[in-house]
Amino acid sequence: MSGQIFTTTRRVRFADCDAAGIVFFPRYFEMLNGVVEDWFAGSLGLSFRELHLDRHSSVPTAAVEARFLAPSRLGDDLTFALNVTRLGGASCGLRHRISAGEALRFEATQTIVFVGTSLRPGPWPETLRARIAPYLETAE
Repeated sequence: MSGQIFTTTRRVRFADCDAAGIVFFPRYFEMLNGVVEDWFAGSLGLSFRELHLDRHSSVPTAAVEARFLAPSRLGDDLTFALNVTRLGGASCGLRHRISAGEALRFEATQTIVFVGTSLRPGPWPETLRARIAPYLETAE
């Protein structure tokens, strides 16, 4: 499969962990939201501040499915990889992979939806759609 992949790294912090020093599972979902926010601000050129406060729009999560493959621990350096599996009229399917070195720790699929000022799903703005498109997986 081809298509660009957005990557970022983050160290596991004390606040991410349970008493055993392992990432507490809901924290992964917060991390995923941070990755999406970084992808929008960096690669897509639209910060969440501009999206939410200036444009009165949002990209809420409509669905998420996750697999926990191995524990991540306090101090681990995690690499987050995001690509697009589907780009619909108002929705966008994302694939997330979190690894430490070569070891895959967590993977998830997520569906986000563009919500405009009507507070209902609406079509992606063409400029944003064009910036998302290069991240779309395609069969080779």
